[in-house]
Parts: sequence; C-alpha cells; structure tokens
Amino acid sequence: MNEIKRKGSRSAKDIPASVLNQLNKGEIETANLTEWLAVDQKVLLGNLLQQSKRTMYLKPIIDRLDSLKKQTVNTINEAIGTGLLELAIQENDTEILELIKLHPSDLVRCWATYTIGKNNILPIEDILIQMQPFAADQHFGVREICWLATRAALIKNLDESLAILSKWVYHSDENIRRFASEATRPRGVWSEHIERLKQHPELGLPLLEPLKSDSSKYVQNSVANWLNDASKTKPQFVLDVCAEWQGKSTSKETAYIIKKALRTIQK
Repeated sequence: MNEIKRKGSRSAKDIPASVLNQLNKGEIETANLTEWLAVDQKVLLGNLLQQSKRTMYLKPIIDRLDSLKKQTVNTINEAIGTGLLELAIQENDTEILELIKLHPSDLVRCWATYTIGKNNILPIEDILIQMQPFAADQHFGVREICWLATRAALIKNLDESLAILSKWVYHSDENIRRFASEATRPRGVWSEHIERLKQHPELGLPLLEPLKSDSSKYVQNSVANWLNDASKTKPQFVLDVCAEWQGKSTSKETAYIIKKALRTIQK
C-alpha cells in the first residue's frame, strides 16, 4: 500500500462529509487517528459486503457486534475480523479473505489481520509468515492491529515465536523489525501480558540485542518500551542489560534506548 499523503482533520467535526463518506465506503485510507476513530465500521462492513455480494454475512456479524460488552475500535475490529473468518470457513469462501487482505481501506485490512491471527488451524509459523506484510503496512493502524491480532497465538507458542522473530530483527524494513519487539513486549498495550517474559525477560534478548543501536526511532522506542515493561517485574535485569549495552556502544541510538528504558526505575 502507498503511504498516506493526505493531511487529516484535527477533530471529528472537521472531517469533510465527502471524506467521511469515502472512508465509510472503503475507498480511501484514514490519514490520522482522528479519522481512524471516526469511521463507522458497521457502515464500512455493510458497504464491503454489498460490494462483494455477500450481504448474507452482515446480520451474523452485526449480532456479534451488538453483543459486545464494550464497543471500542479495537473490540469491533476483532469481532468483525473473527466473524468474517468464521463465516468464510463455514461457507468455504477463501475469496473474501483474500479480498480484504489487499483492500484500499486500512480498517478492512485490520479486519484481515484477525482472520489470520485468530485462525486456530494455522501453525504459528504460518500465522507469522502471513502477518508479515501487515507488519510492513504503510498505515499506522494496520501495523498496530496486526500485532494485537497475533498476540494470543504468539503467547501460546512463545518459544517458537521468539525463534522466528529473532530473524525478523535483521530485516531491512524497520516496520518488520519493530513488530518483532512490539509484539513480544512483556506488558504490551491494550493486550494480554506475557507472564513468562515478565518473569524471564532474558528470553527476549535474542530479539533485543541486535536492535540496541537500531537507526530507526520507531524501533528504538519499541525496544526501550520492551525493557521498561520488563523493569516493572525485573528491574535488576534491565539495569544489567543497559549497563552492558552502554559498555558495548557509544552511539546516540543506544543512549536514547537506555534513557527511555530506565525512565521508571527508582534509583
């Protein structure tokens, strides 16, 4: 997907009606978080299913959405994605799954990540292989949702996931390198904690070590946040890692990561 060039509105009320209409039709991507939150996913789903001649899928998924205890962008994303997955399996409809993976709408591609991450038939290796294009997506929303969609499967298959992702940290694409650290954060954001990494953060060193001087600020922030997560349960581990890195590297990138990693440790 091409990187977004359009500048989004600062508040929902300022989004032009024509732009919001295009967003709800799935014709364009959201340009910022304000637009991302403003899209009516039920309307977008209805338009997608009408365009793809699958209106019979609408009611089961809307019923699923209506039964949600808490409706947020993320819970709606997950409910639509898992609903599409279940219906596609039930109807032997692989076409809809391929259609949404390459859709112009970033929110539809977000749904697609759940059709991969929540597919219990797929082994973790296949889940991660299929998720990599979403990790590299030029849209911020897709990149965030794709690791959330993968999180449960990753936790269930932690050792194998860490082994696979330890190769991703050498990828030329900074977004893919960032996924490897962000998806495995011990505490994460809006997600289930990884108890083994909270208690044994050393398991994550094969991912973190190669990124200690990464040139990308996007990756640096993720690595620092990973260590800061770990510091909540294993502060000495983080202090030791940062001291070792400081001795190995004098780069400004490493210094930035260390400072951010140690920001909440009591001294």
